[in-house]
Amino acid sequence: MAVVLALVGTYVGLTLNAPVGAAAVSVDRPSTPAPAAAAIALPQGGEAAVSISGADDYLGTKADGIFATTGDSALPMASISKLITALVVLQARPLGTSGKGPTITFTAADHTLYDHYFLLNATIASMPTGSTMSEYNALETMLVASACNYAATLDEWAFGSNAAFVEATKRWLSAHGLDHTVMVEPTGIDARNVSTPSDLIALGKLVMANPTLASIVAKTALDIPGFPGMANTNDLLGTDGIDGIKTGTLGGSDLLFSSHVSVGLPQELTITGVVLGGPSRGAVDDDVRTLITSITNGFHTNQLGVKGDIVGTYSTPWGSQAKMVLGRSASVLTWSNTPITSTMKTSSLKTGASGETVGQVTWVTGKSTITIPVLLQGRIRPPSAWWRLTHPSQLLGK
Repeated sequence: MAVVLALVGTYVGLTLNAPVGAAAVSVDRPSTPAPAAAAIALPQGGEAAVSISGADDYLGTKADGIFATTGDSALPMASISKLITALVVLQARPLGTSGKGPTITFTAADHTLYDHYFLLNATIASMPTGSTMSEYNALETMLVASACNYAATLDEWAFGSNAAFVEATKRWLSAHGLDHTVMVEPTGIDARNVSTPSDLIALGKLVMANPTLASIVAKTALDIPGFPGMANTNDLLGTDGIDGIKTGTLGGSDLLFSSHVSVGLPQELTITGVVLGGPSRGAVDDDVRTLITSITNGFHTNQLGVKGDIVGTYSTPWGSQAKMVLGRSASVLTWSNTPITSTMKTSSLKTGASGETVGQVTWVTGKSTITIPVLLQGRIRPPSAWWRLTHPSQLLGK
Protein backbone atom coordinates (compact mmCIF):
# COMPACT_ATOMS: atom_id res chain seq x y z
CA MET A 1 0.00 0.00 0.00
CA ALA A 2 2.83 2.38 0.90
CA VAL A 3 4.46 1.73 -2.46
CA VAL A 4 1.21 2.32 -4.31
CA LEU A 5 0.55 5.55 -2.44
CA ALA A 6 4.08 6.70 -3.14
CA LEU A 7 3.68 5.97 -6.84
CA VAL A 8 0.34 7.76 -7.00
CA GLY A 9 1.73 10.74 -5.18
CA THR A 10 4.69 10.90 -7.49
CA TYR A 11 2.45 10.63 -10.57
CA VAL A 12 0.09 13.36 -9.38
CA GLY A 13 2.97 15.63 -8.47
CA LEU A 14 4.66 15.15 -11.78
CA THR A 15 1.56 15.63 -13.97
CA LEU A 16 0.25 18.62 -12.07
CA ASN A 17 3.58 20.42 -12.17
CA ALA A 18 5.03 19.30 -15.48
CA PRO A 19 5.74 22.19 -17.89
CA VAL A 20 3.48 22.47 -20.93
CA GLY A 21 4.65 23.14 -24.47
CA ALA A 22 3.92 26.26 -26.48
CA ALA A 23 0.65 26.56 -28.35
CA ALA A 24 0.77 25.51 -31.97
CA VAL A 25 0.64 28.39 -34.47
CA SER A 26 -1.30 28.37 -37.73
CA VAL A 27 -0.52 31.43 -39.87
CA ASP A 28 -2.72 32.82 -42.63
CA ARG A 29 -1.23 36.25 -43.25
CA PRO A 30 -3.07 38.74 -45.50
CA SER A 31 -2.74 38.35 -49.25
CA THR A 32 -0.25 40.70 -50.91
CA PRO A 33 -1.73 43.12 -53.49
CA ALA A 34 -0.35 42.99 -57.03
CA PRO A 35 -0.59 46.53 -58.49
CA ALA A 36 -1.11 46.90 -62.23
CA ALA A 37 1.66 48.28 -64.43
CA ALA A 38 1.35 51.94 -65.45
CA ALA A 39 1.11 52.77 -69.14
CA ILE A 40 2.30 56.32 -69.84
CA ALA A 41 0.29 57.60 -72.80
CA LEU A 42 2.72 59.96 -74.50
CA PRO A 43 1.33 61.73 -77.59
CA GLN A 44 2.57 60.05 -80.76
CA GLY A 45 2.14 62.95 -83.22
CA GLY A 46 5.31 65.03 -83.49
CA GLU A 47 7.54 64.81 -80.41
CA ALA A 48 6.66 64.89 -76.73
CA ALA A 49 8.28 64.71 -73.31
CA VAL A 50 7.15 64.85 -69.70
CA SER A 51 8.85 65.55 -66.38
CA ILE A 52 7.34 64.68 -62.99
CA SER A 53 8.46 66.05 -59.64
CA GLY A 54 7.13 65.54 -56.14
CA ALA A 55 7.33 61.72 -56.14
CA ASP A 56 11.03 60.88 -56.40
CA ASP A 57 10.70 58.05 -53.85
CA TYR A 58 8.24 56.38 -56.21
CA LEU A 59 9.46 57.34 -59.66
CA GLY A 60 13.18 57.68 -59.05
CA THR A 61 15.17 60.56 -60.48
CA LYS A 62 16.47 61.16 -63.99
CA ALA A 63 19.71 63.00 -64.64
CA ASP A 64 18.07 65.20 -67.30
CA GLY A 65 14.78 65.56 -65.42
CA ILE A 66 12.81 63.87 -68.22
CA PHE A 67 10.58 61.02 -67.09
CA ALA A 68 9.47 59.89 -70.55
CA THR A 69 9.92 61.11 -74.12
CA THR A 70 9.17 60.11 -77.70
CA GLY A 71 12.23 61.91 -79.07
CA ASP A 72 14.40 64.97 -78.62
CA SER A 73 14.91 66.52 -82.06
CA ALA A 74 14.87 70.29 -82.54
CA LEU A 75 11.56 71.43 -84.04
CA PRO A 76 9.92 74.84 -84.58
CA MET A 77 8.52 76.03 -81.25
CA ALA A 78 6.17 78.69 -82.67
CA SER A 79 4.69 80.98 -79.99
CA ILE A 80 6.39 79.10 -77.17
CA SER A 81 9.22 81.43 -78.25
CA LYS A 82 7.38 84.24 -76.47
CA LEU A 83 8.24 82.71 -73.11
CA ILE A 84 11.94 83.20 -73.88
CA THR A 85 11.19 86.72 -75.08
CA ALA A 86 9.48 87.47 -71.76
CA LEU A 87 12.35 86.13 -69.67
CA VAL A 88 14.98 87.99 -71.68
CA VAL A 89 12.99 91.24 -71.60
CA LEU A 90 12.47 90.96 -67.85
CA GLN A 91 16.20 90.45 -67.34
CA ALA A 92 16.93 93.63 -69.29
CA ARG A 93 13.97 95.66 -68.00
CA PRO A 94 12.84 94.40 -64.55
CA LEU A 95 9.38 95.36 -63.35
CA GLY A 96 10.75 96.98 -60.21
CA THR A 97 9.05 97.34 -56.83
CA SER A 98 5.73 98.40 -58.37
CA GLY A 99 5.40 95.04 -60.08
CA LYS A 100 4.15 96.84 -63.20
CA GLY A 101 7.37 98.15 -64.74
CA PRO A 102 7.73 101.28 -66.89
CA THR A 103 4.91 102.63 -69.02
CA ILE A 104 5.20 101.94 -72.75
CA THR A 105 3.74 104.41 -75.24
CA PHE A 106 2.84 102.87 -78.57
CA THR A 107 4.12 104.82 -81.55
CA ALA A 108 3.12 104.84 -85.18
CA ALA A 109 5.94 102.35 -85.80
CA ASP A 110 4.37 100.03 -83.23
CA HIS A 111 1.03 100.38 -84.93
CA THR A 112 2.70 99.39 -88.20
CA LEU A 113 3.70 96.10 -86.54
CA TYR A 114 0.00 95.37 -86.10
CA ASP A 115 -0.48 95.60 -89.88
CA HIS A 116 2.71 93.62 -90.54
CA TYR A 117 1.65 90.63 -88.45
CA PHE A 118 -1.94 90.89 -89.66
CA LEU A 119 -0.71 90.28 -93.20
CA LEU A 120 1.27 87.27 -91.93
CA ASN A 121 -1.96 85.85 -90.46
CA ALA A 122 -0.36 85.90 -87.02
CA THR A 123 -2.15 86.45 -83.72
CA ILE A 124 -2.34 90.18 -82.95
CA ALA A 125 -3.93 92.56 -80.46
CA SER A 126 -4.99 96.19 -80.65
CA MET A 127 -2.16 98.73 -80.32
CA PRO A 128 -3.50 102.26 -81.12
CA THR A 129 -0.89 104.95 -81.79
CA GLY A 130 -0.43 107.07 -78.66
CA SER A 131 -2.00 104.57 -76.29
CA THR A 132 -0.06 103.46 -73.23
CA MET A 133 0.37 100.25 -71.29
CA SER A 134 2.59 99.05 -68.47
CA GLU A 135 5.34 96.56 -69.21
CA TYR A 136 3.44 94.02 -67.11
CA ASN A 137 0.28 94.44 -69.18
CA ALA A 138 2.29 94.18 -72.39
CA LEU A 139 3.78 90.90 -71.16
CA GLU A 140 0.27 89.69 -70.34
CA THR A 141 -0.95 90.51 -73.84
CA MET A 142 2.02 88.77 -75.42
CA LEU A 143 1.69 85.60 -73.35
CA VAL A 144 -2.04 85.23 -72.72
CA ALA A 145 -3.43 86.52 -76.02
CA SER A 146 -0.19 85.44 -77.79
CA ALA A 147 -0.05 88.75 -79.66
CA CYS A 148 2.94 88.75 -82.02
CA ASN A 149 2.92 92.54 -82.44
CA TYR A 150 3.38 92.90 -78.67
CA ALA A 151 6.34 90.52 -78.70
CA ALA A 152 7.98 92.59 -81.47
CA THR A 153 7.27 95.85 -79.64
CA LEU A 154 8.79 94.55 -76.39
CA ASP A 155 11.84 93.41 -78.39
CA GLU A 156 12.38 96.89 -79.86
CA TRP A 157 11.49 98.68 -76.60
CA ALA A 158 13.90 96.66 -74.45
CA PHE A 159 16.82 96.24 -76.86
CA GLY A 160 16.45 98.82 -79.64
CA SER A 161 16.67 96.29 -82.46
CA ASN A 162 15.98 92.67 -83.24
CA ALA A 163 19.70 92.06 -83.72
CA ALA A 164 20.43 93.25 -80.19
CA PHE A 165 17.56 91.13 -78.88
CA VAL A 166 18.91 88.02 -80.63
CA GLU A 167 22.38 88.55 -79.15
CA ALA A 168 20.93 89.00 -75.65
CA THR A 169 18.83 85.87 -76.15
CA LYS A 170 21.88 83.82 -77.18
CA ARG A 171 23.64 84.85 -73.97
CA TRP A 172 20.56 84.04 -71.88
CA LEU A 173 20.07 80.61 -73.48
CA SER A 174 23.72 79.74 -72.94
CA ALA A 175 23.62 80.87 -69.31
CA HIS A 176 20.63 78.58 -68.67
CA GLY A 177 22.02 75.54 -70.48
CA LEU A 178 19.43 75.60 -73.27
CA ASP A 179 22.02 74.64 -75.85
CA HIS A 180 19.60 73.15 -78.38
CA THR A 181 17.37 76.21 -78.63
CA VAL A 182 17.70 78.89 -81.34
CA MET A 183 15.88 82.23 -81.50
CA VAL A 184 16.08 84.51 -84.54
CA GLU A 185 13.11 86.74 -83.64
CA PRO A 186 10.76 87.21 -80.64
CA THR A 187 7.40 85.84 -81.84
CA GLY A 188 7.95 82.29 -83.09
CA ILE A 189 6.41 82.98 -86.49
CA ASP A 190 9.80 82.14 -88.03
CA ALA A 191 10.34 78.37 -88.29
CA ARG A 192 14.02 78.93 -87.49
CA ASN A 193 13.00 79.45 -83.85
CA VAL A 194 13.57 75.85 -82.78
CA SER A 195 14.02 73.86 -79.60
CA THR A 196 14.00 70.31 -78.29
CA PRO A 197 11.48 68.78 -75.87
CA SER A 198 14.15 68.51 -73.15
CA ASP A 199 15.12 72.18 -73.50
CA LEU A 200 11.46 73.21 -73.42
CA ILE A 201 10.81 71.17 -70.25
CA ALA A 202 13.66 73.12 -68.64
CA LEU A 203 12.21 76.37 -70.01
CA GLY A 204 8.79 75.54 -68.60
CA LYS A 205 10.27 75.04 -65.13
CA LEU A 206 12.07 78.39 -65.36
CA VAL A 207 8.82 80.13 -66.28
CA MET A 208 6.84 78.52 -63.47
CA ALA A 209 9.61 79.39 -60.99
CA ASN A 210 9.15 83.07 -61.93
CA PRO A 211 6.20 84.32 -59.82
CA THR A 212 5.32 87.08 -62.31
CA LEU A 213 5.23 84.84 -65.36
CA ALA A 214 3.61 81.92 -63.51
CA SER A 215 0.72 84.18 -62.51
CA ILE A 216 0.37 85.51 -66.07
CA VAL A 217 0.31 82.18 -67.90
CA ALA A 218 -2.35 80.90 -65.46
CA LYS A 219 -4.85 83.62 -66.45
CA THR A 220 -7.78 82.47 -68.54
CA ALA A 221 -8.46 86.02 -69.79
CA LEU A 222 -7.26 89.62 -69.47
CA ASP A 223 -9.05 92.75 -68.38
CA ILE A 224 -6.75 95.66 -69.26
CA PRO A 225 -8.39 99.13 -69.11
CA GLY A 226 -8.77 100.64 -72.56
CA PHE A 227 -8.20 97.37 -74.38
CA PRO A 228 -10.83 94.79 -75.32
CA GLY A 229 -11.01 91.54 -73.34
CA MET A 230 -8.59 88.89 -74.51
CA ALA A 231 -8.85 85.15 -73.79
CA ASN A 232 -5.93 82.82 -73.19
CA THR A 233 -5.08 80.66 -76.19
CA ASN A 234 -4.51 77.76 -73.78
CA ASP A 235 -8.03 76.36 -73.39
CA LEU A 236 -6.86 73.57 -71.06
CA LEU A 237 -6.35 75.96 -68.15
CA GLY A 238 -8.25 74.79 -65.10
CA THR A 239 -8.68 71.20 -66.29
CA ASP A 240 -6.64 68.27 -64.96
CA GLY A 241 -4.69 70.65 -62.73
CA ILE A 242 -3.26 72.57 -65.71
CA ASP A 243 -2.10 76.07 -64.71
CA GLY A 244 0.04 77.11 -67.72
CA ILE A 245 2.08 77.52 -69.83
CA LYS A 246 1.95 78.37 -73.58
CA THR A 247 0.47 77.27 -76.86
CA GLY A 248 2.06 77.52 -80.30
CA THR A 249 0.86 77.06 -83.85
CA LEU A 250 3.10 76.95 -86.90
CA GLY A 251 2.20 74.17 -89.28
CA GLY A 252 1.64 71.80 -86.36
CA SER A 253 0.20 72.48 -82.94
CA ASP A 254 2.47 72.90 -79.91
CA LEU A 255 1.84 73.05 -76.17
CA LEU A 256 4.16 73.51 -73.23
CA PHE A 257 2.11 72.82 -70.10
CA SER A 258 2.30 72.61 -66.32
CA SER A 259 -0.09 70.65 -64.14
CA HIS A 260 -0.43 70.12 -60.40
CA VAL A 261 -2.37 67.00 -59.42
CA SER A 262 -3.00 65.06 -56.22
CA VAL A 263 -2.30 61.32 -56.11
CA GLY A 264 -2.44 60.69 -52.36
CA LEU A 265 0.98 62.06 -51.41
CA PRO A 266 1.45 64.87 -48.85
CA GLN A 267 2.32 67.18 -51.75
CA GLU A 268 0.91 67.51 -55.24
CA LEU A 269 2.73 66.16 -58.26
CA THR A 270 4.13 68.79 -60.60
CA ILE A 271 3.91 67.62 -64.20
CA THR A 272 5.73 69.62 -66.87
CA GLY A 273 5.22 68.45 -70.42
CA VAL A 274 5.54 69.50 -74.02
CA VAL A 275 4.11 68.46 -77.37
CA LEU A 276 5.71 69.74 -80.59
CA GLY A 277 4.20 69.31 -84.04
CA GLY A 278 0.85 67.83 -83.01
CA PRO A 279 -1.82 67.45 -85.70
CA SER A 280 -4.28 70.00 -84.26
CA ARG A 281 -5.11 71.99 -81.14
CA GLY A 282 -7.96 69.63 -80.27
CA ALA A 283 -5.83 66.54 -80.76
CA VAL A 284 -3.02 67.95 -78.62
CA ASP A 285 -5.47 68.92 -75.87
CA ASP A 286 -6.93 65.42 -75.85
CA ASP A 287 -3.48 63.83 -75.83
CA VAL A 288 -2.28 65.97 -72.93
CA ARG A 289 -5.35 65.15 -70.83
CA THR A 290 -4.87 61.46 -71.58
CA LEU A 291 -1.19 61.73 -70.63
CA ILE A 292 -1.98 63.34 -67.26
CA THR A 293 -4.65 60.72 -66.54
CA SER A 294 -2.23 57.91 -67.38
CA ILE A 295 0.26 59.33 -64.85
CA THR A 296 -2.26 59.73 -62.03
CA ASN A 297 -3.75 56.30 -62.74
CA GLY A 298 -0.28 54.83 -62.38
CA PHE A 299 -0.44 55.49 -58.62
CA HIS A 300 -2.39 52.87 -56.67
CA THR A 301 -3.64 52.95 -53.08
CA ASN A 302 -3.41 49.31 -52.02
CA GLN A 303 -5.36 48.01 -49.03
CA LEU A 304 -2.96 45.87 -47.04
CA GLY A 305 -5.21 44.80 -44.21
CA VAL A 306 -8.27 45.77 -42.18
CA LYS A 307 -8.38 45.94 -38.40
CA GLY A 308 -9.73 42.67 -37.07
CA ASP A 309 -8.70 40.58 -40.09
CA ILE A 310 -7.82 37.06 -38.93
CA VAL A 311 -4.22 36.17 -39.78
CA GLY A 312 -3.81 32.95 -37.82
CA THR A 313 -4.67 30.94 -34.72
CA TYR A 314 -3.03 29.58 -31.60
CA SER A 315 -4.19 26.17 -30.42
CA THR A 316 -3.14 23.93 -27.51
CA PRO A 317 -3.33 20.17 -26.96
CA TRP A 318 -5.75 20.79 -24.08
CA GLY A 319 -8.27 22.50 -26.38
CA SER A 320 -7.69 26.19 -25.68
CA GLN A 321 -7.71 28.25 -28.87
CA ALA A 322 -7.54 31.96 -29.83
CA LYS A 323 -7.34 33.89 -33.08
CA MET A 324 -4.61 36.26 -34.22
CA VAL A 325 -6.00 39.48 -35.74
CA LEU A 326 -4.60 42.70 -37.21
CA GLY A 327 -4.46 45.49 -34.66
CA ARG A 328 -5.25 48.22 -37.17
CA SER A 329 -5.99 48.89 -40.83
CA ALA A 330 -3.29 49.96 -43.26
CA SER A 331 -2.81 50.81 -46.91
CA VAL A 332 0.13 51.87 -49.05
CA LEU A 333 0.56 54.00 -52.15
CA THR A 334 2.57 52.45 -54.96
CA TRP A 335 3.63 53.50 -58.42
CA SER A 336 2.94 51.19 -61.34
CA ASN A 337 3.63 47.51 -60.60
CA THR A 338 6.17 48.08 -57.83
CA PRO A 339 6.07 44.73 -55.98
CA ILE A 340 4.78 44.44 -52.43
CA THR A 341 6.22 41.77 -50.12
CA SER A 342 5.12 40.79 -46.62
CA THR A 343 6.52 38.95 -43.61
CA MET A 344 4.88 37.92 -40.35
CA LYS A 345 6.45 37.30 -36.95
CA THR A 346 4.64 35.64 -34.04
CA SER A 347 5.41 35.09 -30.35
CA SER A 348 5.65 31.71 -28.68
CA LEU A 349 2.74 31.36 -26.22
CA LYS A 350 1.75 28.97 -23.49
CA THR A 351 -0.99 31.26 -22.19
CA GLY A 352 -2.27 34.63 -23.32
CA ALA A 353 -4.90 37.30 -22.66
CA SER A 354 -7.21 38.79 -25.31
CA GLY A 355 -5.80 42.02 -26.78
CA GLU A 356 -2.21 41.04 -26.06
CA THR A 357 0.32 41.81 -28.84
CA VAL A 358 1.57 38.49 -30.15
CA GLY A 359 3.39 39.50 -33.36
CA GLN A 360 3.47 41.80 -36.35
CA VAL A 361 2.97 41.84 -40.12
CA THR A 362 5.37 43.96 -42.20
CA TRP A 363 4.86 44.99 -45.82
CA VAL A 364 7.69 46.46 -47.93
CA THR A 365 7.28 48.18 -51.29
CA GLY A 366 9.83 50.50 -52.85
CA LYS A 367 11.02 52.79 -50.05
CA SER A 368 7.89 52.28 -47.93
CA THR A 369 7.68 49.93 -44.93
CA ILE A 370 4.40 49.43 -43.07
CA THR A 371 4.13 47.37 -39.89
CA ILE A 372 0.87 46.37 -38.18
CA PRO A 373 0.70 44.70 -34.74
CA VAL A 374 -0.97 41.30 -34.45
CA LEU A 375 -3.22 40.92 -31.40
CA LEU A 376 -4.68 37.92 -29.63
CA GLN A 377 -8.45 37.63 -29.94
CA GLY A 378 -9.60 35.33 -27.17
CA ARG A 379 -7.70 33.77 -24.28
CA ILE A 380 -5.19 30.94 -24.14
CA ARG A 381 -5.93 29.23 -20.80
CA PRO A 382 -3.60 26.87 -18.96
CA PRO A 383 -4.58 23.19 -18.88
CA SER A 384 -6.93 22.03 -16.14
CA ALA A 385 -5.78 19.63 -13.41
CA TRP A 386 -8.02 16.90 -14.83
CA TRP A 387 -6.48 17.25 -18.29
CA ARG A 388 -3.03 17.04 -16.75
CA LEU A 389 -3.91 13.91 -14.80
CA THR A 390 -5.45 12.22 -17.84
CA HIS A 391 -2.81 13.13 -20.45
CA PRO A 392 0.50 12.02 -18.93
CA SER A 393 2.02 11.10 -22.28
CA GLN A 394 1.66 14.67 -23.58
CA LEU A 395 3.22 16.04 -20.43
CA LEU A 396 5.88 13.49 -19.53
CA GLY A 397 6.62 11.97 -22.91
CA LYS A 398 6.28 8.38 -23.91
